[in-house]
Amino acid sequence: MAPLPASEPYELLDTIEAMDARKIRFERNRIKLPMGVEGTFGLIRHPGASLAVPITNDGQVVVLRQYRFAVQARLLEFPAGTLEDGEDPLESMQRELGEEAGYSAACWDALGPMLPCPGYSDEVIHCFLARDLTALENPPAGDDDEDLEVVLMDPAELDARLASGEEWLDGKSVTAWYRAKQLLNL
Repeated sequence: MAPLPASEPYELLDTIEAMDARKIRFERNRIKLPMGVEGTFGLIRHPGASLAVPITNDGQVVVLRQYRFAVQARLLEFPAGTLEDGEDPLESMQRELGEEAGYSAACWDALGPMLPCPGYSDEVIHCFLARDLTALENPPAGDDDEDLEVVLMDPAELDARLASGEEWLDGKSVTAWYRAKQLLNL
């Protein structure tokens, strides 16, 4: 993958207020943008996350149908999770794949980082392709608030679901699927 463009930092003039909530922090800051404009902007600070596109040995894609309280709906998405403090993105994803989908993977390919909500959050999601899967006999327990169903689909079926407009879609998963398809020549 090509290197990403260099960042263009803004000048932080003042943090007006901040609130911590679980693993994220909400801030309202007065900043000076690189073009010289000053203003007050809301920002969600996020520790980052990892996501995997898991593909079974027989070519099935492992997808989750997961309830998300913020939108009060179930979404099609790939296993993912928030990074713990100082945690390596791949190690995080290896743990999350077991907890959320009940699989381990012997082969991991980086699909690169993505920014899911750059208009108001600094979150970076590290995307991976997980292959050579093994179903875990005793998957580790996931988070108490996770309400999800593991669904296996062939790639054409997943493409059809994404194109149908009949399910809520998760943007990070659509991006990761696009990148995985490029790597797999699908």
